[in-house]
Amino acid sequence: MKNKTLIHLEGIHKTYGEGDAAFEALRGVDLDITTGEFVAIMGPSGSGKSTLMNLLGCLDRPSAGSYSYEGIKVETLDKTQRALLRRYALGFIFQGFNLLARTSAVENVELPLLYRGIPRRKRRQLAREALDTVGLADKERNTPGELSGGQQQRVAIARAMVTQPSTLFADEPTGNLDSKTTGEIMQALTRLNEERGITILMVTHEEDVACYASRQVHVLDGLIGHDQKQ
Repeated sequence: MKNKTLIHLEGIHKTYGEGDAAFEALRGVDLDITTGEFVAIMGPSGSGKSTLMNLLGCLDRPSAGSYSYEGIKVETLDKTQRALLRRYALGFIFQGFNLLARTSAVENVELPLLYRGIPRRKRRQLAREALDTVGLADKERNTPGELSGGQQQRVAIARAMVTQPSTLFADEPTGNLDSKTTGEIMQALTRLNEERGITILMVTHEEDVACYASRQVHVLDGLIGHDQKQ
């Protein structure tokens, strides 16, 4: 359901190190994200945007403050509970694709379903459907080395969406791609957002990529500096 608060951050701090060596990467972030939004998280190197993404994706815990995901207090979860939340609610797309080099496209896409214990025949069916969604139905037997960079990233998108997550986290998803392929990848993400209602949170430093998002959140010196809906 759109316009329902999915993510609520209140007074989020993240400190690395202790004493004189302590570095405060986030300094009291407040942020609300509603279901179905496409949000670009931007900021210069060292601004805290990657730290913020790691916290949002339950890959790390805040030093202080409150993070609620669909009403679940994430900061109270232990490592195993956060892993389960990632497995059943979140999907991840990375700049480096992170595909298994000697494994076919369809087997790469199947991997998250294997962790869920889904039977092989059902895994294969769902993986093929996901590849078809990103336009790679004819590449299911190809290994990453036999695919272009754009095709590899589309396999990564299929892998992220095969579990039908409510939220996709994309970390510089077009950073290694040329401008034409970048447009293709961003159109694929936009379709997932508009047609399937998947909430997308994307870290990017590229203005032309951020323009695909419906909202831009700029992080500066560990705080939200600018938050604009388009």
